[in-house]
Amino acid sequence: MNFEIILKMLFNLVGGLGIFLLGMKYMQQGLQVVAGPKIRQMINSVTSNRFLAVGIGLFVTTLVQSSSVTSVMVIGFVNSELMALSGAIGVIMGANIGTTITGWMLALKIGKYGLPIVGLSAFGWLFLKKERYRYIALALLGIGMVFFGLELMKNGFKPLRGQPEFTAMFHAFHAADYFGVLKAALVGCVLTVIVQSSSATLGITIALANTGVIDFYTAAALVLGENIGTTITAFLASLGAEDINAKRAAYFHVIFNVLGVLWITALFHPVYIPLITKIVIGIDPNTQTAAGSYPYMTAAIAAVHSGFNIANALLFLPFTTFFANLLNRIGKEKVKGRKDYLTHLNFHVGTPPLAAIEQSHFEISRMEFRVREMIDNLKIVIKKPNSSDDVVKEIFERENILDHVQKEITTFLTDILGEDIPNEIASEAQVQLRMADEYESISDEITAALKLYLRLREYKIKFTKEQANELLQIHDDVAEFNNFIHRKFAKSHDRFMDKAYDHSQKITERIRELRSKHWSRLSDTKLDPMISTTFMDIANVYRRSTEHLINVAEALCGFKRI
Repeated sequence: MNFEIILKMLFNLVGGLGIFLLGMKYMQQGLQVVAGPKIRQMINSVTSNRFLAVGIGLFVTTLVQSSSVTSVMVIGFVNSELMALSGAIGVIMGANIGTTITGWMLALKIGKYGLPIVGLSAFGWLFLKKERYRYIALALLGIGMVFFGLELMKNGFKPLRGQPEFTAMFHAFHAADYFGVLKAALVGCVLTVIVQSSSATLGITIALANTGVIDFYTAAALVLGENIGTTITAFLASLGAEDINAKRAAYFHVIFNVLGVLWITALFHPVYIPLITKIVIGIDPNTQTAAGSYPYMTAAIAAVHSGFNIANALLFLPFTTFFANLLNRIGKEKVKGRKDYLTHLNFHVGTPPLAAIEQSHFEISRMEFRVREMIDNLKIVIKKPNSSDDVVKEIFERENILDHVQKEITTFLTDILGEDIPNEIASEAQVQLRMADEYESISDEITAALKLYLRLREYKIKFTKEQANELLQIHDDVAEFNNFIHRKFAKSHDRFMDKAYDHSQKITERIRELRSKHWSRLSDTKLDPMISTTFMDIANVYRRSTEHLINVAEALCGFKRI
């Protein structure tokens, strides 16, 4: 083989692989944006029901075309307490089935149309104005690049077919017997770890098999090993997770694939391959046409990939609870220090934006819950001025926590906004930044009101019964306003802003009436100056809290969650 042929072959291989990988990335980006609402709805509906979890994992991975992306999302959700470990196990099993769709796409044999698809969809990506249509074009651009890249790799491997030295090299891991199957599976695993994409190694395997460089048995064994290699992405993502359950989810991903490959390789020659070739395909995939092609090879490899993951999921499904309990015995929960409160929010390059924004959304909801707890505890102090110091201490502690939480959410969302993300995700991140700031400000106001009550207690001064009831009424109005916004945060309903402004206006009017009544009272009755100033200071705290709450309401209505 002369130097020019070798150079041309390398150009096709390197260029084809690069185009294939970039195509997978574009396809995933486009599909994540287009299918974003459905993905978030499905992920949020994951429960401990193993069948539902498997179905959701299958559906989501079919949409995003990457089990690695789904697994990283799952680990992020478990880390953020959005998903239980048992649900994550089901989703991971479903994701392994969903990723096999890539093989069946390649079996369509439309590689020759890859370049026209790239050209037409590129125009759509560049010139369409509506973002949704642009991302549909981006997904199609990715699909075209996947097929074109595979075609280039096939052309690159063709010269190897007639070279004895290369044939001998590939025969070193020929899957002729059990140990040959294990060696080929190990090669597939290592190659996937290096490339960091099981879809890419699947494409390489199909290209090698379609050009006759390797036979069907070796290709099938390589595919089995690729299932193990793809677990490294999720495992690496779990290393930065603080929550032990996130690590356990990654451990299961490894265990699921390793045990699956071990049992399927034991049945590889006597049962599994004959089942695929005789029943599923109906013909030996090694059959070659007069033109030198292998028309059944890609479909047979896709069937091997799907069959393995479906059979493995069916085998593991009855033992979901067993594995969850087993994994719960692995490792111990770390005791979190007082410095970090949201260390599981750890955005890094490669984290799916959908997963990241859902995690931060969950943390904003926890901020709102903490604010509600502070409001409820403040009412206890108002009604019982000599109440336990534990309640007072808890309010101050939660205010301190929310200060840290707001800083960590701001850092997290700023990192997200620094990435190339869709406009809708960026808009939601901006809304969440505003909400985090407003909830932290409300916690400051609650603490300010508490300090005013404590000052009265320190000087052994009390409001009159009438004054205490007036402030308590204002407190209840603000608490109800916050609960109203919480209901919107959890579930949208009609005419929200009209009702929010009505709430706000009523509270403002009540404070104005209270102020006028207070000034009239000063004219008729002599009051302690501290009572007089503290009364209005507390009223002003509730007024400012109402303004922050209306800002939260406006933020919620300024962005419709996708």
